[in-house]
Amino acid sequence: MGSIMKFAQGMDWWGLITLLISAVAALLCITLHELSHGLMAYKLGDPTAKNAGRLTLNPIKHLDFIGLVMMVVAKVGWARPVPVDMRYFKNPKRGMALTALAGPAANFLTALAAAGIASLIWRFAPVNQGTLLALCLLSNLALLGVGMGLFNLIPISPLDGSKIFFSFLPDKTYYTILRYERYVMGVLILLVFFGVLDKPLSFLILHGLEALCTVTGIPLNVLLVCQDVSVILSLF
Repeated sequence: MGSIMKFAQGMDWWGLITLLISAVAALLCITLHELSHGLMAYKLGDPTAKNAGRLTLNPIKHLDFIGLVMMVVAKVGWARPVPVDMRYFKNPKRGMALTALAGPAANFLTALAAAGIASLIWRFAPVNQGTLLALCLLSNLALLGVGMGLFNLIPISPLDGSKIFFSFLPDKTYYTILRYERYVMGVLILLVFFGVLDKPLSFLILHGLEALCTVTGIPLNVLLVCQDVSVILSLF
């Protein structure tokens, strides 16, 4: 019993809570991202995602373990792609581009909503552990929403940005790229793992957060500090 108590006393509980909050925020961003893909495809006439059970808020249906880990650790990541059959679209290339754009758009809207609510809590809510935990969750949602949205707009297959960018290419080139895009995923994972994209993404994410702060009125330093519960607690 004594050893268990010592172990419990030595645990960084606030650090663990911060990690769990970050994981919850990542799951929410991933779920909304993929659900938006599926809903847009369904609206454009493709029932594939619906038939596969992917029009759901159940995060397990959309989870890619490596992508989730990268979201928590590197603040950028991906989910298990929603199945889309472009043959259902009246205009296949346009349909794919709109379906691809829906995911990042959902992430940016999530980040905007999170920053807006965080701003209201920061200005008007009483300071207690509940509001501080809410600020941590909302700040993580804002950061991860911007990070996932920008990362997926990179025009490298199979990210969403490639579907948008490639839609402007001639049909023959477009369909050739789609045929081989699955092999590019390994290269993309290596680029993320070795930090090749860190500097440009960090630059873009920072400016994205600054834009959110300008719109919502929450100070950027508050949004950044609130990523970690233990840091927030040290301020009060």
